[in-house]
Amino acid sequence: MLDVAQFDLNAIGPDFIEDPYPTLAALRRNDPVHRNSDGSVYLTRHDDCLATYRSRDMLSDKTEAFGAKFGECPLKVHHTTSLIFNDPPYHTVVRKLISAAFTPRKLVVMERLIEGIVDQLLDRVEDLGELDLIADFGMMLPTEIISFMLGVPEDYREKLRGYSIAILGALDPVVSEAQMKAGNDAVTEFGAILSDLIDHRRNNPDGAGEGEVLEALIFGEHDGRRLTQEELVQNCIFLLNAGHETTTSFVGNSVGLFLDNPGEHRRLLDDPDLIGTAVEECLRVESPLQIGNRLAGEDIALPSGAMIPKGTYIHTSIAAANRDPEVFADPDHFDIARKPNPHIAFITGIHVCLGASLARMEGKIALGRLIARFPKLAANGPRERLGLARFRGFTSLPIRVK
Repeated sequence: MLDVAQFDLNAIGPDFIEDPYPTLAALRRNDPVHRNSDGSVYLTRHDDCLATYRSRDMLSDKTEAFGAKFGECPLKVHHTTSLIFNDPPYHTVVRKLISAAFTPRKLVVMERLIEGIVDQLLDRVEDLGELDLIADFGMMLPTEIISFMLGVPEDYREKLRGYSIAILGALDPVVSEAQMKAGNDAVTEFGAILSDLIDHRRNNPDGAGEGEVLEALIFGEHDGRRLTQEELVQNCIFLLNAGHETTTSFVGNSVGLFLDNPGEHRRLLDDPDLIGTAVEECLRVESPLQIGNRLAGEDIALPSGAMIPKGTYIHTSIAAANRDPEVFADPDHFDIARKPNPHIAFITGIHVCLGASLARMEGKIALGRLIARFPKLAANGPRERLGLARFRGFTSLPIRVK
């Protein structure tokens, strides 16, 4: 039995990454506000995580923490400039400007684009017959979508997932020197590409293709404020990271769940209208984002009764919260018709995922059409896990479709 007192999020290994759920269940049951060796706390109950995200006294600014973690380097510049690790008023301005990319009108255009992209990719899947779902479908889907949104030329597209994994991987609790270098190199290289694309679109504002949002980001204003070149670059990298790795992992995690649960696979084939609740259940059971962070700006009392002192760094276990038996009946059971399903895969509060509507749309189209078109979908070899704790997915998922 796990001794939760010995658990330290800063010293996790491959066993936890492969299957964190037994450990998270033990923590949630016996030590839901767990203190790590560095003084940070790890929350595993749904109510505590929800309260953390909703509290205006919980801060997202990580300037000090990232300064200590990264030093002065491109990774620090990126993570302290992008939307996600900032608080109002900067967060308010940037979120308002980026939201121009996710208006209902833009989403209608994106829906048509996504349907076309998915159908083309599925034609290729059919031709292959046997494939790696991650490399041959899951990774290519967000690559095409993000490329349309940011106007990324085809020559650069194959590099996008590598950039995303390298930059996001540096956020893990345990990061090697090699990972740190890869993350810094990715910010520098992709930042230079984006800077050129931004300059080109600024000088050619009428040349944007269907689905592109770069023009709206460049010329958009909020209270007379426009994004600077550095802010544009770093928040475009944020859009890549927010939409690329999570979409790839959602597709892989979801297909993995259906392969492991043939009864639910058949259930969706028999009733395709369940695709909406199926997407929500996939997000709950295997959330692509597993761990979030906040900093206590004041002394805060959690619903569990614990008092978090001002200045405490907090890790929220989205994975544990989404399997909390106090909120979800039979939480480890995969039920594609589950209602209600108040998972927190998209966070909540002022930092609720800006692209949640787009992500749900992508999930319904991609997963729904894949399963409907290939009812004999089956595993075709061993899977390989993405070796990160903060983000859950696969690097390889061999399947056959005929």
